[in-house]
Amino acid sequence: MNSENFYSQLPLLDNFIKITDLGNFVDVPDDWYIVVTDIRGSTKAIEAGKYKEVNLLGACSIVAVLNVAGKIEIPFVFGGDGATLLVGRSLLAAAKIALLATKQMAKTEFDLDLRVGAVPVKVVVAANFPVKIAKFKVSENYSQAIFIGGGLTRATELIKDPVAGKIYTFKNKNNGVSPTADFSGLECRWQDIPSKYGEIVTLLVMVREDFGQQSHLFYRKIIKKIEYIYGKENSLNPIDRENLKLTLNSAKLIKETLVRASSASWLDRQMYLSKIQLETAVGSLLMNLKVKTEELDWGVYKDIAIAATDYRKFDDMLRMVISGNEWRRKKLTRYLERNYLEGKLVYGLHVADRALMTCLVFERNGQQVHFIDGADGGYALAAKDMKQRMNQ
Repeated sequence: MNSENFYSQLPLLDNFIKITDLGNFVDVPDDWYIVVTDIRGSTKAIEAGKYKEVNLLGACSIVAVLNVAGKIEIPFVFGGDGATLLVGRSLLAAAKIALLATKQMAKTEFDLDLRVGAVPVKVVVAANFPVKIAKFKVSENYSQAIFIGGGLTRATELIKDPVAGKIYTFKNKNNGVSPTADFSGLECRWQDIPSKYGEIVTLLVMVREDFGQQSHLFYRKIIKKIEYIYGKENSLNPIDRENLKLTLNSAKLIKETLVRASSASWLDRQMYLSKIQLETAVGSLLMNLKVKTEELDWGVYKDIAIAATDYRKFDDMLRMVISGNEWRRKKLTRYLERNYLEGKLVYGLHVADRALMTCLVFERNGQQVHFIDGADGGYALAAKDMKQRMNQ
């Protein structure tokens, strides 16, 4: 198998529960790199009200590398306050430049410190942290990378480590020349999405490492339990057609403008903002009138977008953003807490009344992914909750 096209050649899993079958996973080539980005001090930034900016920069690091990769398909995971991507050796240098530019933009436009770096797959594998991957078909327009083995978690620890981080984090050595990045495809045009049942739960669950080969059978039980409490597919997905609305609010659209026109003049930025306001108004009208064009049936565009959401995923742990009510959450919490006290798992949970959706749209009727997080800092605060349990 050609290493560069390794990911594109993986078979597609057609059901999320199949991620609990170890036979569906293969080793990532050892000449690949685990690219990690995250916001330093993300919890403080979120507490200061910058949760949308934190989310947006996580998505920016993905789109910057995807645009470098072009037609080469690469795996990635959105983590709320950052992202993880895997790239082959041929893409690493260009990915580094794009991410250093993203880091610079994060500081200039949002006063946030984006940490960026990469760890060779062979380094974590040699330390007995495998990087195994499978590919789950979420919709016709989006296939999701699933990771097990602990390698991604170890790479993130190395990047964040005060000593090891000096080896693996990217540094700008371009002798004063500013790196550049292409953020084409990034859109941030939806209003906050209220829960259809009252609550949005952002959930992280990690089964104890000492379960070994049995851990994925336990993950299967956990996923089945969540489906038993909350329902399946349509019930679990926190994005509801009726509650999905575009925004024309300048204060909300300015964030996309700051990213997409970060090096532009004040006038060019105003022109970009006016352009996306017009596009959003036209898009909203076309959807409401259910207009069909040669390229797209606007009446079903919301359904296309909802189908390509990443509300559930797995990268060494189960991550989900789900819509439900207080009764369901308490039932789930009792189940998780019991297993936590028995030493079987550790979990983190955050509750909000709405979700956020940041989008990468490369084709309206084609390649796209819509990143979901709970409002007010869902994934980042669920991770904080999880760390407190780990420390106990």
